[in-house]
Amino acid sequence: MGEKRRAKVGIGFLGTTLDVGKADRRWRRWRPTVGLGAMYGLVLDRFELLADASHRELADVVVADLKHVAPDLVVNVHEVTFKDVWDFEEVYALIYDFARRYPFRPEDEDYFLHITTGSHVMQICGFLLCESKILPARLLQTGPARSDDAHQAVAQVIDLDLSRYDHIAARFARRAEEGAERLKQGIPTRSARFNAMIDEIETVASGSKDPILLTGPTGVGKTSLAKRLFALKKARGLVAAAAPFVEVNCATIRGDGAMSTLFGHVRGAFTGAVADATGLLALADGGVLFLDEVGELGLDEQAMLLRAIEDKIFRPMGATKERRSDFQLICGTNRDLAREVQAGRFREDLLARVDLWEFALPSLRERLADLEPNLDFELEQYERRTARRVRFNAEARARFLAFAVSQDAVWSGNFRELSAAVTRMATLARGTGRISVEIVGKETAKLAAAWARRQERPAAGAAAPAGGVSALPDGLCLYDQMVLRSVLEVCGGCRSLAAP
Repeated sequence: MGEKRRAKVGIGFLGTTLDVGKADRRWRRWRPTVGLGAMYGLVLDRFELLADASHRELADVVVADLKHVAPDLVVNVHEVTFKDVWDFEEVYALIYDFARRYPFRPEDEDYFLHITTGSHVMQICGFLLCESKILPARLLQTGPARSDDAHQAVAQVIDLDLSRYDHIAARFARRAEEGAERLKQGIPTRSARFNAMIDEIETVASGSKDPILLTGPTGVGKTSLAKRLFALKKARGLVAAAAPFVEVNCATIRGDGAMSTLFGHVRGAFTGAVADATGLLALADGGVLFLDEVGELGLDEQAMLLRAIEDKIFRPMGATKERRSDFQLICGTNRDLAREVQAGRFREDLLARVDLWEFALPSLRERLADLEPNLDFELEQYERRTARRVRFNAEARARFLAFAVSQDAVWSGNFRELSAAVTRMATLARGTGRISVEIVGKETAKLAAAWARRQERPAAGAAAPAGGVSALPDGLCLYDQMVLRSVLEVCGGCRSLAAP
């Protein structure tokens, strides 16, 4: 005995526009559902028709005509009630319920979801349910055939197994690679850890509007990465072409100034508020807001920011009405925010909201394999800024790289410090356009001296040695000495130069 033939079962929606037709004239036009009975290359054994109860009369006509075209076809009508065929949630739920109730037998039958009829929302919902295997069917698209029979149809079966389409998968992979290259500014980075992190950031940036937290020491490129994230989203149409990128260093704003800068104010909100002012949150509507050094924000600003993130609304200073702003938040910090929470300087609920996606950018010392390509990148950036091409002599390049990756190289300023070093060397090479061994020698000596001075500085709040920075000049009266020492003590215990 030969192998048993598998039954072919179609599932489709009644076409309240395409399937209509009156009297004998209906046979002179192509109707997709009726055409299922006369398809080239695909013969259905059974058809399950989903029809709204309010169109029962049309459904009866279509079923009778379908049986006329294909007398052996078994047709079942399933009444559903679509209050709004453009309501995604409602339509999805109704088709989902049908799929869960229907006695599918995929071991014996092949199923095809007809997507030529129905609203666009119904077609999309059907696609999603097939793609997730809740509806174990392949998609079926039909069209009129070129024949004398108006109801003869041409069928195209769409298989959702994308693994069969290598060229499509390759295009997705290339798109992701291009996005990662954009985030790396085209620098051929060699650090496996950094490359893996960038790949993950590319995925998150393409599929989420949730807050992103960029952490890492000063100079690792948090601001630059935030700008490139925004550029990637704009290039992919994830934000409007005119969407804004708004940034602020939170260490530069304090008190009422911070509130006004972030949330805006109305006239008379505080002394000196002579006119209404729009805050940065309102300016960022539809785009991206980057808060660098977010750990420097005061607790009051943090509370208002939390509400703005969660509810997309905030109240400007002195205003009686709330404003709405829908933006994606990217935060940057060189602080350990978990420790700041323990110290009572950062809200725990805000941290829980902004660190949904946290990416710790490694320091230059942790990415020494990437120092050489970044050196070339900084030379290219110098050329763009000055329109002057500058390169290293071979020996000078070798000496600088040997110094830069040695144990003695601290790079406390990270990539920002590398950029400054390249700028100084390129400027000194102005006459020849070549960075010489002598220029490299001067620069490496300068860097080594700067790092040594930084390592000798006392910790914040620690007593300075006699004759050091806190040594007082001769001739001061006792009162002035006491005041000055008190000021130095307060300054030494502050977290930053901008601290109140």
